[in-house]
Amino acid sequence: MITDRYINPFTDFGFKKLFGTEPNKDLLIDFLNQILPEKHQITDLIYTSNEYQGRSENDRKAIFDLYCTSQQGDRFIVEIQKAKQNYFKDRSVYYSTFPIQEQAIRGDWNFKLSAVYTVGILDFVFAEDSQENKVLHVVQLKDQQGQVFYDKLTYVYLEMPNFKKQESQLETHFDKWLYCIKYLQNLDDIPMKLQEKIFRKLFKSAEIANFSKVEMQEYENSLKYYRDMKNVTDTAHEEGKIEGKYESKISIASVMLEDNEPIERIMRFTGLSREEIEALKTHKP
Repeated sequence: MITDRYINPFTDFGFKKLFGTEPNKDLLIDFLNQILPEKHQITDLIYTSNEYQGRSENDRKAIFDLYCTSQQGDRFIVEIQKAKQNYFKDRSVYYSTFPIQEQAIRGDWNFKLSAVYTVGILDFVFAEDSQENKVLHVVQLKDQQGQVFYDKLTYVYLEMPNFKKQESQLETHFDKWLYCIKYLQNLDDIPMKLQEKIFRKLFKSAEIANFSKVEMQEYENSLKYYRDMKNVTDTAHEEGKIEGKYESKISIASVMLEDNEPIERIMRFTGLSREEIEALKTHKP
């Protein structure tokens, strides 16, 4: 039985409920504008299909959590990432190529591209950055002197475990967003520092008591999957297993599922249980 008042944004259902619906696109716009430069600020956006099939049947497809386009034509991939994956950065780079490719037009074309942003909200920290305690990482192509070579391809990562500010320490609008994302499911009411209109709407949308029976069931399933993933990952670290071993199996199983391999074959190849593989079929790790 769910006793929390507000939804967990790190669940697939919770994230899309808050940021992936037309009535709540102002929440996504306000959040994204905190991490975007002035020239790419959003006044409106359109949700685009989150599944990209590639140019041919042989091309590997990509499925994003959220994919949207601003009124200027800039593209935004926004993803919530619950657990570490092997080659996570490689996956981010690969996914960013799809919004670039779709801008190509047939016939004469001057190759002018709109900006592409990949935004990752991470419920983990990069192993190589574990000593820095940074929350915000903004990555662009730069030359060897550190000058930006190309400013239309940007990766923004938020390492949420490194955000440790409490309500009394919130100074900026960006701080308030990070606080909401990290602590929303643990709150019993709207904090005094979050009484702005945009956050009041966020809390209203996140209130579980307002869900329909169908939404409640979907959220319960999503929450169970999130907790199972967290428990498996935490146990693996506590038991001193080789870092990345379980995540590697998950990554391999995901690729095999995309290639329509039989579940029995995936079980033999990875050692994962049928239940873990079935969960991957409907939920992305």
